[in-house]
Amino acid sequence: MTDHVPAILEALDIPGEEAPKSGTQQMLQRPLPALPKKRYFVKNAILTRLSLQDLAAIGELLEPIVLRKRMVVQEPKRHLDHVYFVESGLVSLRVVAEGSILETAVIGYQGAVGASLLVGGHLSSHQAVVLFPGSAYRIRVEDLRRVMNERPEIRDHVSQYVQALNLHCAQAGLCGTRHDREKRLASWLCLASDAVDAPVLPVTHDYLSSVLGLRRAGVTETLIRFEEQGLIRKMRGVLQIDERKSLEQRACCCYKLVSSAYAPSQSDDLRKRVSELANSPEALCLTVSEAGHQPASEKGL
Repeated sequence: MTDHVPAILEALDIPGEEAPKSGTQQMLQRPLPALPKKRYFVKNAILTRLSLQDLAAIGELLEPIVLRKRMVVQEPKRHLDHVYFVESGLVSLRVVAEGSILETAVIGYQGAVGASLLVGGHLSSHQAVVLFPGSAYRIRVEDLRRVMNERPEIRDHVSQYVQALNLHCAQAGLCGTRHDREKRLASWLCLASDAVDAPVLPVTHDYLSSVLGLRRAGVTETLIRFEEQGLIRKMRGVLQIDERKSLEQRACCCYKLVSSAYAPSQSDDLRKRVSELANSPEALCLTVSEAGHQPASEKGL
């Protein structure tokens, strides 16, 4: 059972002009240009980049749903029935093994859950769980495959996003072994804030400790330090980012690389670098990381 949110297409009633009573006026009257009958209201970054024609084609196939907290929208080693274009909220993409979890990416309005299966593979390798509640438009996998084949621009936009997501996942693995606790936490907070387009994150110390593979005491210590420096404010179950630029400066190189990959307008050089990173994440990260960087240590953990 899913709860529905307002439909993607909102019909606009265009009232017709009253016919002139004079026969002469009717002869002189020119036909009015055709006006659009529908307007599209979407926030998802993939959908907003589509042309109106492509959006109309895919819009008829989209089903609006509510994303509830802790809702599982993708399970590992299972066929996926739908792809979810996230409108609001945040979805955690993670690897689950022997009772432990490791988050590899967060997906917000910039992306779509399950899109990776459209450019390779038939079974999901990740679990996707709703972290912050919100809404999404879902589409059956076979319908999206068909419309992507019929409309190359839709395929290109989905493929570009999948490339960025693959980079995000690869970089997360490297980040966990190369970068220290403070940099990783700052990077996660910035990426999550970007994904929900808001400075307030309803996230707990326990969650950050679990998905980043850090001890809770170390997470608490670092967040207290961020608060003392005026970067964030901690409230019960909520973190608010107050000094975004300063927090970005604390983040590791992974933040800039991942956020650039998701950016809608990338230069050819940046696209090339992102592609290289997706294929060899360590090689590129080391070219932009701090000189003399050493593997992370868990001091104070």
